[in-house]
Amino acid sequence: MSLPSLRNFRRIVVKVGSSLLIDSEAGEVRAGWLAALASDLAALHRGGRDVMVVSSGSIALGRSRLKLPRGPLKLEESQAAAAVGQIALARTWSEVLSAYEIDAGQILVTLQDTEERRRYLNARSTIAKLLEWRAIPVINENDTVATAEIRYGDNDRLAARVATMASADLLVLLSDIDGLYTAPPANDPTASLIPVVEAVTAEIEGMAGAAGSELSRGGMRTKIEAAKIATTAGTHMLIANGKIDHPLRTIADGGRCTWFLTPANPVTARKRWIAGSLEPKGTLTIDAGAVCALRAGKSLLPAGVVRVEGQFARGDAVVVRGPDTDEIGRGLVAYDAEDAEKIIGHSSPDVMSILGISGRAEMIHRDDLVIGAVPNS
Repeated sequence: MSLPSLRNFRRIVVKVGSSLLIDSEAGEVRAGWLAALASDLAALHRGGRDVMVVSSGSIALGRSRLKLPRGPLKLEESQAAAAVGQIALARTWSEVLSAYEIDAGQILVTLQDTEERRRYLNARSTIAKLLEWRAIPVINENDTVATAEIRYGDNDRLAARVATMASADLLVLLSDIDGLYTAPPANDPTASLIPVVEAVTAEIEGMAGAAGSELSRGGMRTKIEAAKIATTAGTHMLIANGKIDHPLRTIADGGRCTWFLTPANPVTARKRWIAGSLEPKGTLTIDAGAVCALRAGKSLLPAGVVRVEGQFARGDAVVVRGPDTDEIGRGLVAYDAEDAEKIIGHSSPDVMSILGISGRAEMIHRDDLVIGAVPNS
């Protein structure tokens, strides 16, 4: 089987763990290694790709700055350490990327930001705008407010959630190992690397080990969980050795790694979710001109909507019907029902004067819209 190439992907999320980024003995960033990684990221960026980074390290840096002793921290101690370390982490990423004239944008997320549709849309829109401006979003769990009950618990799964939220087609997990082995290689010298996983089966899950270091909350088990999240949403994933210099360039040159493949793609997987997994909370009836625009791949604008029905909130799924009441499609609406009612029939520039806020130009963005087949005449 021919393996994918890093050069074939357009939107890539790279996850960097604490154990790679931070020298555990010195409590400082591994500056030389990070500079080499930044060079790799810049090369992808120059090639026209959208690049995102999910970076751990805030707690590790914070405990170093505060000279906290080794060992487990209480929840409030971790949160306070993260508050100090996050500033240092953001500055570090900003400096290494600015050497290549790339702006870094910091985004802190919690579990609710990817589970609640309103907050999901806000985070997705922010990431999309940063990518449009050719910045590199640097994303981390908001450890200053996340609690033990709601936190991701590791940045592998966070990276998978970010990748699916941003419709990335590849997630790269840089690790302290070069991929998935048939057994934990530290315990079994006969274990062999698995170069490609076509589906995450019970057998694959059984090959995972436990977390490997004090700084890392993850392990192979969480990477397999991340693979399940990513591939279900149409995102390919790979695990590769991140301890070496220029790890992304090594992958591009055919270095050892494990690919987790998906038969879907992010757009079709996301639209399948919108079309079949969400209960519609309302209905938008649109005019004939809007029907033609949607079938041509355009977004739904307020001017094309003639009636609003139901009680829905921003981010809820709604049914879109044409003037003959036939269902045209379904999508995630960008306005609450009350505000949607106020702006229907109006041009997008009128939204601010009507609502008193600078709202979104689209009632439903085309990326959040699934159009059905044209009925037979």
